[in-house]
Amino acid sequence: QVQVVESGGGLVQPGGSLRLSCTASPSIFSIYHVYWYRQPPGKQRELVAGITTGGSTNYADSVKGRFTISRDNAKNTVYLQMNSLKPEDTAVYYCNTRRMDGMVDYWGKGTLVTVSS
Repeated sequence: QVQVVESGGGLVQPGGSLRLSCTASPSIFSIYHVYWYRQPPGKQRELVAGITTGGSTNYADSVKGRFTISRDNAKNTVYLQMNSLKPEDTAVYYCNTRRMDGMVDYWGKGTLVTVSS
């Protein structure tokens, strides 16, 4: 069974930064795409950013220019660097990893990010 674990959430002031990490056990990221989703309080889950096995990235319009997704295959970790955080970025952030054929995917349990003064 694959376990996906997010870390790095917390409380940060508006304008601040956080870096989220996602790891999987066993190591599968070399053949799985990885996505970050978030679910704000009382709202639907939404896609924030994704990175393919080949390193191509995509972002939601709301985070373009502020968030950066990256992967370190040697550490079996995908990161989400979040800068210039806004109160509306407050959400539970989830890591999703999906096999290249799209037939299998796994979710982490999420990490809470709160942006507040």
